[in-house]
Amino acid sequence: MEKAKVLYVSQEIAKYLPDTEMSLVSRYLPQYIQEGGKEIRCFMPRYGLVNERRNQLHEVIRLSGMNLIINDTDHPLIIKVASIQAARLQVYFIDNDDFFQRKALFADDDGVEFDDNEDRMIFFARGVLETVKKLRWSPDIVHCIGWFSALVPIYLKKTFYEDPLFAHAKVVYSLYNNEFSTPFSKNFGEKVHFDGISESDIATVATKADWIAINKLVIEQADGIVCGEEQVNEELLAYAKKLGKPILPYQGTENYTNAYSEFYDSLLQ
Repeated sequence: MEKAKVLYVSQEIAKYLPDTEMSLVSRYLPQYIQEGGKEIRCFMPRYGLVNERRNQLHEVIRLSGMNLIINDTDHPLIIKVASIQAARLQVYFIDNDDFFQRKALFADDDGVEFDDNEDRMIFFARGVLETVKKLRWSPDIVHCIGWFSALVPIYLKKTFYEDPLFAHAKVVYSLYNNEFSTPFSKNFGEKVHFDGISESDIATVATKADWIAINKLVIEQADGIVCGEEQVNEELLAYAKKLGKPILPYQGTENYTNAYSEFYDSLLQ
């Protein structure tokens, strides 16, 4: 039987960014899942905080060079890669000088959130899927971790669904409490809008694209939900239950691999 393939799309991975519950799971879960017999790929943004020299990032020329149009502006897509030798893992980084040069994740030193975070997350989501297409790699599971990955599912299910590489992919989304406070712009829905996406698909973020709405949007498109923390937002959990989504309860910080692997397998049956 062919190995199941799992694509991890995370907003933060430990080793490259400070340790948090999310970044540590994003670092070790792929390793354990790979050691358990599945094939994996990992993607994250190449924030300016990522030390390229120390982590030995290098550009993958054959994957770079595409331009993505976000809000009527061309943005070059640069792909970099690094290896976590001890884990035999490769991590792909989505980079762009306009979006990811600054030495911060989502807010400046005073805590003011960047007004282009919505454009950055659109670029990240589309950049990941375009790169996976170039890799000619067909994931069975796409596991999105953190709100910054929240647009991957709608592009996967609505824009790329006719591509045979993605035709059978199941989406898993990990819920965390890492909120952003400033709602996105009024025309966020228009920016997200792309081939295959209808107005009804993005109705959840049409009137107010705040953190709750963004998470509801991804829950609607997901095939399974993971509770990434012990106490996740009750409204979002209730929304997932109302929509009948399979939910993996919080698994703690140790010995969680089997539960995740079995959850993936259950979605593929």
